[in-house]
Amino acid sequence: MSKSRKSALLFITASALSTGAMAHTGHGTHSLMEGLAHPFGPDHLLAMMAVGIWSVSALPAHKAWQGPATFMMVLVLSAVLGASGVTIPYLEHAIALSVSLFGLMLIVAAKPMSKAFGLGLIAVAASLHGLAHGAETPETGFAGYAAGFLFTTALLHLGGVGIGLSIRRWLAERTVPVLSTLGSGFGLAGVYLFSQL
Repeated sequence: MSKSRKSALLFITASALSTGAMAHTGHGTHSLMEGLAHPFGPDHLLAMMAVGIWSVSALPAHKAWQGPATFMMVLVLSAVLGASGVTIPYLEHAIALSVSLFGLMLIVAAKPMSKAFGLGLIAVAASLHGLAHGAETPETGFAGYAAGFLFTTALLHLGGVGIGLSIRRWLAERTVPVLSTLGSGFGLAGVYLFSQL
């Protein structure tokens, strides 16, 4: 594994561990556990895994950390807004469609795309997920809850990075069709989730 890939993995792991450490400053265990569990809903889980896969597949190796970092930063900022009562119409529908958006990004990951444009799309999707996280803040408080969902988010990003690295390492000659298949799966999953709302 190259030095830049190790750096990306170290960054994501450190982010996960540091947010987890915040939970030990007197915040309620209940809110932490709710935060840890919240991103395991299918829409959030798929989106966060896709961010990791796309970042490894579309960004230069030494900048793969920027996708997960952008998502997590915007996620927590928009969660603060969501906890304050800010929302948008059809939020859950938009979140479901964000899974399809990430699927499309995976399909075109091997083609040149402006890094700023790709990270901008990640930021928009993260803001939707953050508003939903914030709106579901438990009465026991935001800080422990946020530490929990950031920790889980970082782990899911790390899982996506691992999948992306595995594709690059063992399926290098078939990267485009593999990413297209994955992207199609994510896209269909997003449409299905949308149809269930």
